[in-house]
Amino acid sequence: MRLRPEQLPARLQKGLLPVYLIAGDEPFQLEEAAGSVREAARAAGHTSREVFWAETGFDWQRLAGAADSLSLFAEKRLVELRLPSGKPGAEGSKVLAAWCDNPPPDTVLLVIAGKLEKAQQSSKWFRAMDAAGAVIPVWPVEAAALPGWIGRRMQARGMQPTPEAVALLADRVEGNLLAADQELEKLRLLTGGGPVDADQVAAAVSDSARFDVFGLVDTALAGDAARAARMLFGLRGEGVAANLVLWALLRELRALASISRALAEGQPQAAVFKAHRVWDKRKGPVQAALRRHPARRWQALLWQAGEVERVIKGQAPGSPWEELLQLTLKIAGRPLFRAAG
Repeated sequence: MRLRPEQLPARLQKGLLPVYLIAGDEPFQLEEAAGSVREAARAAGHTSREVFWAETGFDWQRLAGAADSLSLFAEKRLVELRLPSGKPGAEGSKVLAAWCDNPPPDTVLLVIAGKLEKAQQSSKWFRAMDAAGAVIPVWPVEAAALPGWIGRRMQARGMQPTPEAVALLADRVEGNLLAADQELEKLRLLTGGGPVDADQVAAAVSDSARFDVFGLVDTALAGDAARAARMLFGLRGEGVAANLVLWALLRELRALASISRALAEGQPQAAVFKAHRVWDKRKGPVQAALRRHPARRWQALLWQAGEVERVIKGQAPGSPWEELLQLTLKIAGRPLFRAAG
């Protein structure tokens, strides 16, 4: 049986299957799905848990022995196998297939594996697990699908977000699902659920250094050079890493260079903004920045950001924070030094 991660909780409510295989390379969803199986197993009385790590040199007969043995006092068991490589080898394949062909009573086998290649997905042990229980493949959430993922999780927590609120969160977490989930839980606690707009999201995440750097970016885009400089000094004083600030600036410069180029080619602004996830609350700063600098200037700022990166890495002389100040003020349209002529 194949299940998507979001289908697993509902299936678990119908009862436990003898085996589960959760495989993929997205750690948050992988662990969340595994946690759902563990929780359901505990609720069903599987109080005994055995964990095996199938790494180099693992003795697969230990797992085979676990299938043949009964736990102390005949407790229901959860046997968990960690298979980071996703490749059990010849011996492991035989043990897993044999387990699935004759699952031991009162025992649930949970296999947590890394990303499975196509060859593994057509192997005998994989097909045996698919037939005996559930296979849950886990894939990274693509950028285009992230707003939908966030929106569903907000609704599951009792929140009714506006599209702008969802877009803001998706824009800020950059595909980090663990960070997204943590921010959603904090948002739920702060708002108490119900309707949530972009202003509430911005206020809720303003105490996080990761999100403060985005405030700096928007302030620079809006052309408020003095406030942007104060924010930059504040980030430095709070111990925020210079490379985190540069990451946020560089990310925005790339987007603006692309947006500016598309607009210069005659593409409609609404479509370009939508493609780059410029939500309503950010349209003002972005439009101000685009009016301030032509397309070629954004390319020059991108080049300067590359030079700042070399300074931060120690590959070029200079002070990282002074270089970041220069870059920030240029974005705001108020450089400390102007080119002669």
